[in-house]
Amino acid sequence: MIEKMCKFALSLAVVLSLSGSVSQAQSVMTHHVRDVVRSGQAASNGRLPANQTLQLDLVLQLSDRAGLQSFLNDLYNPSSPSYRQFLTPAQFTARFGPSQQDYDAVLRFAQNYGLQVVGGSRDGMDVQVKGSVAAIETAFHVSMRTYQHPTENRSFYSPDVEPTVDLLFSLWHISGLDNFSTPHPMLVNKKDYAAANGISPDQVVSHATTGSGPSASFLGSDMRAAYYGTGTLTGGGQNLGLFEYEGTDLADLQTYYTNAKQPYPTGVVSLLSVDGTSTSCLEKSRCDDTEQTLDMTQALGMAPGLASLVVYVGTTDTAIISAMTTHSPLPMTIGCSWGWTPVDPTSLDPYFEKMAAQGQTFFVAAGDSSTWKKTNYPWPAEDANVVTVGGTDLVTQGAAGGWSSETTWVDGGGGISPDGIAIPSWQQAAGVINSSNKGSTTLRNGPDVAANANFTFYVCADQTTCTANSYGGTSFAAPMWAAYIALVNQQLTTNGQPLIGFLNPTIYKLNEPSGALAPSYTTNWHDITSGTSGSYSATTGFDLTTGWGSPTYSLIGALTAAAPTSYFTLSATAATAQQGSAGTSTVTSTAIGGYADAVTLVASGMPAGVTVGYGTNPIAPAGGSSVLTFTVPSNTATGTYTITVTGTGSDGTTIETTSLTLTVTAAPSNFTIGASPTSLTVRRGSSGTSKITTAVTQGTITSISLSASGQKSGATVSFSPTSISGGNGSSTVKFTISSRATTGTYTVTITGTGGGNTHTTGISLTVQ
Repeated sequence: MIEKMCKFALSLAVVLSLSGSVSQAQSVMTHHVRDVVRSGQAASNGRLPANQTLQLDLVLQLSDRAGLQSFLNDLYNPSSPSYRQFLTPAQFTARFGPSQQDYDAVLRFAQNYGLQVVGGSRDGMDVQVKGSVAAIETAFHVSMRTYQHPTENRSFYSPDVEPTVDLLFSLWHISGLDNFSTPHPMLVNKKDYAAANGISPDQVVSHATTGSGPSASFLGSDMRAAYYGTGTLTGGGQNLGLFEYEGTDLADLQTYYTNAKQPYPTGVVSLLSVDGTSTSCLEKSRCDDTEQTLDMTQALGMAPGLASLVVYVGTTDTAIISAMTTHSPLPMTIGCSWGWTPVDPTSLDPYFEKMAAQGQTFFVAAGDSSTWKKTNYPWPAEDANVVTVGGTDLVTQGAAGGWSSETTWVDGGGGISPDGIAIPSWQQAAGVINSSNKGSTTLRNGPDVAANANFTFYVCADQTTCTANSYGGTSFAAPMWAAYIALVNQQLTTNGQPLIGFLNPTIYKLNEPSGALAPSYTTNWHDITSGTSGSYSATTGFDLTTGWGSPTYSLIGALTAAAPTSYFTLSATAATAQQGSAGTSTVTSTAIGGYADAVTLVASGMPAGVTVGYGTNPIAPAGGSSVLTFTVPSNTATGTYTITVTGTGSDGTTIETTSLTLTVTAAPSNFTIGASPTSLTVRRGSSGTSKITTAVTQGTITSISLSASGQKSGATVSFSPTSISGGNGSSTVKFTISSRATTGTYTVTITGTGGGNTHTTGISLTVQ
């Protein structure tokens, strides 16, 4: 009896514990139900078997995301003492990651619901679990149903409602609850491209390739020769990561190097499963390792001396990227050549922000289906926290030769975020988005950079024969860029400087510091100015087909130049002006580190017709100031305008900007008044008249009333009409003089009142 009572008490305690937590169920911060499920477009055709096993990744929230944003702003601001002072994974967790208490609570939650914990870490902000569909449905209060895919000949599974969790806090995301989107590599076979466009494969590449591989195809080392040259940097000491959804067969990598007659990079490449996914990919198992192998050859071709190249293999995106932010050694540059459609495009942002805080850069292939749209897998390329790599068509000077020419690759991805991702701050710099490139001033534009993606590469895969000039795609360009920045990081390490970190804030400021292309732009970059892909064409400077272009040898020098030890900052006060008047702003420079050069100011972005005058220009660097006077025409629309003030040091290279607001207010209403004639003689016993005219000079006036003063005894004054409607018009003033009126000459004052203003005119009246 006692044993039964104990068992009952224990069961009751578990029930009460679970029921108590149910009352505190929290929603998850991101979405998990696909639009086609929510709208009913995808018809349900059943439920997943209750005993089927699924593996999920439970992602915890950042503890202080607002603080992280502030930290990142300082981290990538050259004027900040925190500039490039990157965090380790442990430091990041301590400042911005989940607390140990919350992480332990998620572990208990999983165990309470019969879910087996199989991976994850607090530093990785995730808990990987495995369990039956029945346990998952109970844990997250959903039904796991199957649906007919609206565009593919298959069924997919998904929860029927948004999940909730029995915790005292919300999770950020749960990966693995649906399989609506199948990730695919960003590479294209020339035959498939030709068939899709109704042309012969021989017509796809318009020129003979100039590579050093079989059939003049390009090897990874040819990309190094074209974009870097014959320098000595090899990526030594640097760790590079590749984001992959499938494993590989390193025998294919060996075959590539054997056929290319190049030494195999022994001891450099390793395969890491982040969640139990097999790292093996064999054709006999119907696995294709073309993408995985070419990613390695592109990275190793550009940076043959890498300390390590780790291929991270997993099933869910969060599990892969979680490992990439915690693994030792930490991969500081990462290539991703896969595209997929997440249920919520914000799901990876905490990890991308963590990478930026840790000095890592994530390069993503822009895609191979021309202009971005939701149906051609633009994500994660459209995310604002990654470096997106577009495609070009490259011609070199010969086998293993230097760069010769480059145009836009006709199928390269790019455009404006179809998922409505907001434009990042570094893309809002004056001059980046303009009428020539047709970019958006409110949404994320891409790509950021580019490299060769044409069907000109040598590829070995699937334990079969290798191919030459058959495969292309931006998937070749993304790992190449990750390796190029490994060269940059090697040089920075040699210089004793911090690593480059997230690349975009640096290159946008480098290329467009003050609303105009930097003089060094065409030295550091191959500016791609010809060619079209989809809706966009290449143009001078940044564009939506190739971004800033492809790199040159000189870009490494620009990116590794020592940060200035002395510089200045600018600040400006707000200005206010009425229509038809002027307003002023005081712009002040502050010297940092003993900066001693004078600073010349230039204001830009004024509304049409507004002009600026400079009080003192140039100004002294240490506490110098100038009063800028903005003269506003009377027809300028009211409102608040943002004006950019750029200060350039007399060294010509130190440039800083600040912004100020110019608020234009409506001018007060006003009018003029006059009389004709202004001198009048009237005999006693008679009368005389004069015409009073008013005119509105600014604003709107409903009516101007008229009155007179100063008339002598026996003289009366009347108006017809007594007021002037609308303020523009005239009235007749009549002077009636009695037979006994006082004679002589005196002034009668005519007063007009309207629109809050009073104006007068005088009439000299002589009575005889």
